[in-house]
Amino acid sequence: MPEILLFVVAIVAGLGILGWSADLFVAGASGLARSFGVPPLIIGLTIVAFGTSAPEILVSTLAAWQGNSGIAIGNAVGSSIANIALVLGITALVVPLKVRSETLKRELPLMLLVILVVLAMILNGALSRFDAIVLLIGMVCMVAWTVHLGRNAPADDPLSAADMPDPMPGKHTRRLLIFGLLLLLGSSRLMVWGAVGLAEAFGISDLVIGLSIVAIGTSLPELAASIVAARKGEHDIAIGNVVGSNMFNLLAVLGIVGIIEPGKFDSAVLTRDFPMMIGLTIALYLMARGFRNPGFGRIMRWEGFVLVVIFIAYQAWIFLAGSPSGIA
Repeated sequence: MPEILLFVVAIVAGLGILGWSADLFVAGASGLARSFGVPPLIIGLTIVAFGTSAPEILVSTLAAWQGNSGIAIGNAVGSSIANIALVLGITALVVPLKVRSETLKRELPLMLLVILVVLAMILNGALSRFDAIVLLIGMVCMVAWTVHLGRNAPADDPLSAADMPDPMPGKHTRRLLIFGLLLLLGSSRLMVWGAVGLAEAFGISDLVIGLSIVAIGTSLPELAASIVAARKGEHDIAIGNVVGSNMFNLLAVLGIVGIIEPGKFDSAVLTRDFPMMIGLTIALYLMARGFRNPGFGRIMRWEGFVLVVIFIAYQAWIFLAGSPSGIA
């Protein structure tokens, strides 16, 4: 029992430091990039986007490096599920979200396309290094395409530079960057250690731990960012944060995992978790589509409640299936 308590403390402490260090890393990277004359828009679309996904990247990389590919893959897929059902669900409960038609025509279909392409690549039940290289190339193409859209976006487009806040320059940006990165590495290692220990103590698969505790924890930065953006009326940023993070998870995180630890993975990822992610993506599109105004739709509070309930039911499902007495 004392050992289990230690694992729980390690996970909680790792999560807390992870979120704080990600903020430090983003601040340091933004300040450093600005000192070299990088436009704020490009900083927002690249460095800040990477920073919000840094917890997933670091945790999955360390887990794969230590041979716990279940946690790594579960974190990537589970975070994407949590971003839609939990993050947008809770955000819509706080503030009903208004969705622009551009988001419906561009970002949401692109996210579904990325999910389907990744699914087609891993239908053989394995993630190879070749698959990983293709995913990383896809990530580079996605970032380049997003930057291109941002450069050419009209002033009222959510990707426009007019809507991107200038990062605050700091006098010690390099120290902040290095300190934030070291804390990210340390907290990620602490969290992975606690998650692996907890999984072994209760006889739960590392995939389930990755899909649940680790995925929820690494999605907390997205939750905080989306709620703050929605309360400020920046609904497109709240939704774009989730869409961008999900594509980053599937392309970058899975790509890095495939480079470090290629090989077969639990078949439940294909039969349970990817169908759940696809279903939630389609449901999100239908909720956001709306049929009362052709210019925009809304994700209402009751729809946010439905998303949260679905997420809770999904978590119960994977724990029952992954427990020693459950059905594998």
